Amino acid sequence: MEARTLYDKLWDEHLVRQEPDGTAQLYIDRHLLYEVTSPQAFAGLAQESRVLWRPQSSLATVDHNVPTSGRAQGIADPLSRLQVDTLGENCRAHGIAQFTLQDRRQGIVHVIGPEQGATLPGMTVVCGDSHTSTHGAFGALAFGIGTSEVEHVLATQTLLMKKSGNLLVRLEGALPPGCGPKDAILQVIRTVGADGGAGMTAEFAGPVVASMSMEGRMTMCNMAIEMGARAGVVAVDETTLAYLAGRPSAPVGEEWDAAASYWRTLVSDVGARFDRVVTIDCSSLRPQITWGTTPAMGGDIESIVPDPACEIDAGRRAAAQRALDYMDLTPGQRLADIVFDRVFIGSCTNSRIEDLREAAAIVRRMGGRVAPTIKQALVVPGSGLVKEQAEREGLDAVFRAAGFDWREPGCSMCLAMNEDRLAPGERCASTSNRNFEGRQGAGGRTHLMSPAMAAAAALAGHAVDVAALDDSGA
Repeated sequence: MEARTLYDKLWDEHLVRQEPDGTAQLYIDRHLLYEVTSPQAFAGLAQESRVLWRPQSSLATVDHNVPTSGRAQGIADPLSRLQVDTLGENCRAHGIAQFTLQDRRQGIVHVIGPEQGATLPGMTVVCGDSHTSTHGAFGALAFGIGTSEVEHVLATQTLLMKKSGNLLVRLEGALPPGCGPKDAILQVIRTVGADGGAGMTAEFAGPVVASMSMEGRMTMCNMAIEMGARAGVVAVDETTLAYLAGRPSAPVGEEWDAAASYWRTLVSDVGARFDRVVTIDCSSLRPQITWGTTPAMGGDIESIVPDPACEIDAGRRAAAQRALDYMDLTPGQRLADIVFDRVFIGSCTNSRIEDLREAAAIVRRMGGRVAPTIKQALVVPGSGLVKEQAEREGLDAVFRAAGFDWREPGCSMCLAMNEDRLAPGERCASTSNRNFEGRQGAGGRTHLMSPAMAAAAALAGHAVDVAALDDSGA
């Protein structure tokens, strides 16, 4: 048999039929739902008197527009409250498992899926959210879909689509101290470009990825779409299996043994052909921070804001100038001199226990409290179970003692769909995945960075090179 990539194998295993023009019908194993993109889909089903094909394949939670504080008072915004109530009604009517706001397992959809073992190797996983690519860290084919496609999956358990190309991103060397998966993926996006992975599924490989935990791999795959890729995947290895063993929805006993035997085959074959290969040596990587309005517009912490006039391509030159105008930055300005109004540690990119440990370690190391110029420093766990684990480890006490605001799980300030948002002109150090114009609030300015960098920025009031911190602090 011809050598196949991991993506080829996942595609072939789920292909129902294919038309001469390349349009294919793909079977979907797991469907994740949340309150914002599902109501219209259920309404469409009701209008056509359709029933769900396989309700047990779906799992729902509330996350995007739920409050992360004052939950005892309920949801103040009437539209948000309606969406949350409607999801509950639809899940009860159709027999779909849901983690409500009162459930200790509630959290961000891309955190609770892996946490529960609902995401498993070899699966196709979809959700009406662009960062569904997160789940590809488990050797799964995972991608976001639109509301009409949500309805289609509910009714048929399949999707119509065309196959992507294969992109291999190899990360060589080792991550230096002070750098983590978030820095690695920001470097990848900067190298490949905001649209460099368009029409492709990206496989992340190499010694750097092999040495990462599953949480680090999820961070990488989460941001695969920020370089235009349809999805991101990582081959299955013993790290994958160790993470999944004992998860509530993972197989057990003989079923586990059989599944694990198959899962170990979910790797790209030797000699498999990729349409594009990008190799990056991470040995000299420095902590990353974005300066513009796409994740590709960034640089090392010790670098400066670039001059758009030096950009040869007219389109990119205009985009860079618009970004600087929006971000109110000047060419030649040191990234380390950027000062912030708010800090956000959370999102489906960086709200897991390892992210919170990383941020808390910096708080302990630097000491002191949140800088008086910082209006608010939020730490938002990705799920109720992450929150419980962090509290058992005393991480919440570390944050609170330093003046951080410890919150309930949800998407929070990643996007302006709840009370946590920026005011016009405010600047935020954020561990989220997008820095588009208005992403965190109309007129808000977002700088993406790692949990360690965000924690340091909260204490210093400005960007800090965490790789340069000595053992005594700053």
